[in-house]
Parts: sequence; structure tokens; C-alpha cells
Amino acid sequence: MTQAQAEPKLYSFDEFISWYPENSQLRYELHDGIIIKMPKPKGKHSNLAGSLIEQLLIIIRQMGKGGIWTIPRESIVKPKGEKSGYEPDIIVLNQEFLGVEPRWENESIIQNPDSVKLIVEVVSTNWRDDYYNKLRDYEEMGIEEYWILDYAGLGARKFIGNPKQPTIFVCHLVDGEYQMTPFTGNSPIVSPTFPQFNLSAQEIFDLAL
Repeated sequence: MTQAQAEPKLYSFDEFISWYPENSQLRYELHDGIIIKMPKPKGKHSNLAGSLIEQLLIIIRQMGKGGIWTIPRESIVKPKGEKSGYEPDIIVLNQEFLGVEPRWENESIIQNPDSVKLIVEVVSTNWRDDYYNKLRDYEEMGIEEYWILDYAGLGARKFIGNPKQPTIFVCHLVDGEYQMTPFTGNSPIVSPTFPQFNLSAQEIFDLAL
């Protein structure tokens, strides 16, 4: 006799925030009501995210936005629905709008798309989250720019080609929809938000070494 498996408990966003362990060393996200333990960034993933943050901070200062645009150590983005919540690998915030974020000061929660200049997700084995769920939800929120860094070429061939190759997608909001522009090899990244960004896709991937 086969025993039926219990359905996983579904959480609302607020229930997820209440559940989230204080001072947790692990990262969790809420995906369609289910709490997901996220793989802790290691090795190349960690190096890439950390090095890219350094590059972005340099460019932010060059643009005269130092002290206005900031990259917090952690934050949780709440999409429009009540069943998901994401902790991006990198998020660039405009502090001029944080005053109207009712849950930022006490809970590090971002709900207003005007607060966000850029979100970056570094692709790992759960690549579908970055290419489908997060792209959909960030687009619906109205996040101005979203980068997908697929340094290991894990995404579907319909995205990164056949044979697969490491690819960076710059997704920029145009008339409410993301225009996805792929960059590979020595192609320099073109970012509407960071026009001074002059690294190529390969130079960014090399940051992971």
C-alpha cells in the first residue's frame, strides 16, 4: 500500500517573512507559496557576484551617484502577488525612494519598483527560476533593468543557443515588457542604466576565476 505524501504547506508572503529565521546563515525564497532553501553561493558563483558588485560600485561613483545608489548586503523583493519573495544576488537601490518603502527600515523588504535601478541574478542549477519566474515577476513589478548571468551555460538552448555557451542577458523594460539582449564572448555589455559599463561578457565571466 502506497502512502500518500502530504501536500507542502503553502505560505503567504507575510507568513514567509514571519517564519524567516532571524540571523539565518542560509538564504530562503518563497516561490509560489513554497519556501525554498537557496544554495549558498560558493566558488565561482560567489566570486562573480562579489567582483561584479565592486565593478558596479566603481561605476556608480563615476556616474556621480555614490551615496544615492547603493548595493545592500541583503534584501527581499516582494512581487505584486502574495505568494513569492526573492533575495537577489545583487540589487542596486536608489536611496531617494527608500523613504516610501514601508517595510524597508525594519524588514529590508522592497516593493516599489522605483527603488530599484538593477537586479542581477547569477544562474545556478535552479536556472528556470531566473529565466522564467523571476523574469516574469520582475517584469510585472516594473523593475527597470534585470541581468541574468549564466556563466556556466546552464539555461535552455532556446535562450543561450546550441551548443550552449555562457551568456549574459540584459533585460530592459520597454513599454512594460522586457527586451532581452544576449551578450557572449567579447561583446561589450550595453546597459541603459549603466552606460559607462564597458566590460565584455567574457571579462565579467573572468571575474569568477
